[in-house]
Amino acid sequence: MTVDSVVQLRRAREKAPRPTPRPDRSFYSSGKAFGRFGMRSFAPQIMPQPHVHGHIEFNWLTRGSMDYVFDGGPVTVGSDRLVAFWAGIPHQTIGLSPETAEGRQLNIYLPMDAFLEMPQLGRLTETLMGGGVIQLNPDCIGLETLDRWHQDYRSGNALRTDIVRSEIGTMFRRAAITGWDTLLPAWVETTGTRTRTGSPVRYVVRMVRHIVENITDPLSAEDIAKVVGLHPNYATNLFTKVMHTSVQKFVTRMRLIRARSLLFDGSLSVANVAFQAGFVSQTQFYEHFRKAYGMTPSQMRRDTIEG
Repeated sequence: MTVDSVVQLRRAREKAPRPTPRPDRSFYSSGKAFGRFGMRSFAPQIMPQPHVHGHIEFNWLTRGSMDYVFDGGPVTVGSDRLVAFWAGIPHQTIGLSPETAEGRQLNIYLPMDAFLEMPQLGRLTETLMGGGVIQLNPDCIGLETLDRWHQDYRSGNALRTDIVRSEIGTMFRRAAITGWDTLLPAWVETTGTRTRTGSPVRYVVRMVRHIVENITDPLSAEDIAKVVGLHPNYATNLFTKVMHTSVQKFVTRMRLIRARSLLFDGSLSVANVAFQAGFVSQTQFYEHFRKAYGMTPSQMRRDTIEG
């Protein structure tokens, strides 16, 4: 590659458009519990310390391998396979093989609440929410598709980004049927946890599942705490510590995600959308919806239909 071509490539990268802001951008960026959807392509690097964030994270290496630690559990990630894990578990890259420097790493960050809304994933959801690290089969996804997704995301076109998120859901459904390789088994629901932090995470995972599976029902702190056999105050404090958001905000978030999905379907009235998403009144629904998305449910539906 000539010097001129390198310069042109660098300039093209510098001028790449940023993703167009979405009405729900602030909704996904508020706090550590729920991140925005995003993609990155970068040189693999060692992380100075463990961190957590509100995503299901995907990693693809084009060359070499890297060593991870997930809350004390070691995992080696190789190249040319897509690896997925819940980033709410403390994780850190601690080592890179020499040939890794010759390649790149492509990451996808899927908001956890969007993942939990995906239907019919069964054991795959349980594995990831239980702290498992999985590697998808080659027939589920390849580098060509990942590069196309990254181009769509970087295009700044919101509709192209929506297609990417839809195709990620299809990829997950295929994986749920065809299976995957387990790099680190789910552990937070076992009786013998790997570390002291395993126990509180185990309780929180059970609370999260109960909330998601019963989102249309009234959900009090007492009812949620009863699922794990803990005092309500202790259970809610534990939830906030692990999830970086309160039980109440998490419940509202999941109801809004469900409402947004029902609005896009287009067959229900706004009043029925509110009811089927678990809101006790339309006033409450409108208040939370406006705060989260910056528009009314009717406006979001109209904008979606009219394009």
